[in-house]
Amino acid sequence: MSGVWVFDKKGVARLITNPTKESFEQKDPIYPGTSTAPGARPRVLVYLPTNQVISSYAELEQCLAELGWTRYNNISQPDLLQFHKSDASAHLISLPRNFANLRPMHMYDIVVKNRSFFEVRDPQ
Repeated sequence: MSGVWVFDKKGVARLITNPTKESFEQKDPIYPGTSTAPGARPRVLVYLPTNQVISSYAELEQCLAELGWTRYNNISQPDLLQFHKSDASAHLISLPRNFANLRPMHMYDIVVKNRSFFEVRDPQ
């Protein structure tokens, strides 16, 4: 593995492949709810039926409700916002409570469980 190992404020190390000067200078997310890893390309979640870029949990919850998802209140994990399809389904979407911490991996989880309704794109 080639690249540069960087330690964040919590002491967690991550590998940056092909680092650039700008990748080390980026501190805050360019777009809320996107990746903040140095050098990472920002992503947005798009609801395909309306071609709407999801910019808040209120918008996301409305779209998911149209598809039959309901909010699941899990008292044991208050830092997560969770949605489930039905009591008979094993599908569960777990997201960070703060929308600004939404990462591409969370977006892709939504896409995989709603294939023809959501898409992850580069912002325009």
